[in-house]
Amino acid sequence: MAGQAMVEKHPLFSALWDAVWLRSAQERPRGTGGTIHAKGSSKPEGKEPCAWIGADGHLWLDEKKRMEPGEWAFIIAHCLLHLAFGHFDKEKMPQELGGIDPLLWNCACDLYIYKFLTDMKFATPPVSINLAAFSGGLQDERQIYRALKEKQVAEDFLSAGTAGRGELDMIGISQPKVYTGNQYNRYAAIFGRSLAYSVSDAVSIAGGHGLLVAPESMAQQASSWFLSNYPLLGGLAAGFRIVEDYQLCRQEDISIAAVNAEEGEIYINPARKLSREELQFVMAHEYLHAGLLHHQRALGRDPYLWNVACDFVINGWLIDMGIGVMPPEGLLYDQRLSGKSAEEIYDEMLRDLRAFQKCNTFRGRGQGDIIKKRRFAGGAKTSGKNAGTGSAIAGNAVDLDEFYRTALSQGLELHRQQERGLLPAGLTEEIQALCVPPIPWEVQLAEWFDQYFGPLVRVRTYGRASRRQSSTPDIPRPGVKPHDSLEEGRTFGVVIDTSGSMDASLLGKALGAVASYAAGKEVPYVRVVFCDAAAYDAGYLSPEEIAGRIQVKGRGGTVLQPGVDLLLQAEDFPKKGPILLITDGGCEPRVSVSREHAWLLPAGRCLPFRDKGKLFYFN
Repeated sequence: MAGQAMVEKHPLFSALWDAVWLRSAQERPRGTGGTIHAKGSSKPEGKEPCAWIGADGHLWLDEKKRMEPGEWAFIIAHCLLHLAFGHFDKEKMPQELGGIDPLLWNCACDLYIYKFLTDMKFATPPVSINLAAFSGGLQDERQIYRALKEKQVAEDFLSAGTAGRGELDMIGISQPKVYTGNQYNRYAAIFGRSLAYSVSDAVSIAGGHGLLVAPESMAQQASSWFLSNYPLLGGLAAGFRIVEDYQLCRQEDISIAAVNAEEGEIYINPARKLSREELQFVMAHEYLHAGLLHHQRALGRDPYLWNVACDFVINGWLIDMGIGVMPPEGLLYDQRLSGKSAEEIYDEMLRDLRAFQKCNTFRGRGQGDIIKKRRFAGGAKTSGKNAGTGSAIAGNAVDLDEFYRTALSQGLELHRQQERGLLPAGLTEEIQALCVPPIPWEVQLAEWFDQYFGPLVRVRTYGRASRRQSSTPDIPRPGVKPHDSLEEGRTFGVVIDTSGSMDASLLGKALGAVASYAAGKEVPYVRVVFCDAAAYDAGYLSPEEIAGRIQVKGRGGTVLQPGVDLLLQAEDFPKKGPILLITDGGCEPRVSVSREHAWLLPAGRCLPFRDKGKLFYFN
């Protein structure tokens, strides 16, 4: 553990350490190793095997071996560098006729890494190797491999690895990795960023000033540009705190930038050397994520895919508006999606999920740049004018929704008054829509029900009046009453998830919504079915019974299909009666409903499958 701590604290290796999976040596796959024997040696000797690294990032350590902390740090760093230097990549290996010898290639890579770590004087080598005795050069792994192949393998050079003398410490080397299309070696990219940051930080410290606490960093200059030159986003820029902390970005896996709208913070990775124009593009991108409330509008959708859909929209707008320069890293932009909303793009993405599973966002490959909650708490280094005071919205000093709506709507008005240029129609429509209060979920649900339950038409009747309503009951008087034929079949079915994950408050809100609508629309009875591991038919209940203290059966697991089947097969349930399903989303992976239906879910939850029914979310 002490050796691991040395690796984790080192700026070159800390990010790589976070990117691997630590495993026990007892879990290591067998039958994948091999042994190199030097001539004249019948049994290899030396340090006992203690560490292996896999091409997929799995690191196996034998914690039973006795090593000093410095030796463990050297061994762990050695394994990490196999990934960082691309020793599993086919393009890195020498292109020899008939293929390469995996054992010799492993030995060549071990010697290269041994020299690298000893040159940088990191930790303590477990064994001492006289590299000066190597006849060939040690500047390139392929050069070392050819030298080992052509000449006798010296005994001393077999102990450079971490799996014992002459043993393979690279698991999976016999099947080199091949990258196609947009694929790349993520470990090499991580190591490159760590190296760039370490060099920049060292140069800055040597020059007498720190890298992270510059009074006017490039990111802060980009933020100031919005305040003075771009009124549409100037209000948002004034309310955000810029956080430039390499360690925080490493912990949160932030490659370039990310935004936390709930905290009013934008995270910029200082190790990525972007121009001011590129930072303007990046920061405008993050401002729009927050200002357009993308963190709240997911409404049960997959958070990452929703983030990607929003990225396509925002990047298209920024290119049309000419704000800054888009970083040249193949980020999300497609001219064919121009003019489409994030919701439309999300629906298109669902038809081909495989193509969008690992998109390259500003936060990194396969990760959304909208952060709702930081994984690691603690003080973060900030830059610029907001470093000491915090943002205008941090700590929820004002209502977040109101701040974002006001900042964007006022910015839009100033932008138009000052004639700062045309804006994309889609962006203008979204800003204007934010100024309109959202329709409550109860109203949306009622509008859906209104499609099936129109107002009751009252007809004239000469039936005998009640004694309590007339002092002369023998005299017939005209009156009105609902048409009997319209009342027949005026009902709907409700399938309610009563599993343990649905707490009492959720059930209360769901039942209250059903009762209030039924009473308001003169629905005399509602067919209610409770579902957990089985279906419980509560029969037809009046709105008063539903609103009262009815007995909820179940509270076990969640299976909704039996409840749906019960309604579909019931002879006393109308063939055209709609069905409302109330759940928290924790149900079986597929529910089939072959008639008109809708779902009512708590906000922030989603179904584990795609469904044609209408979705409503209650707070």
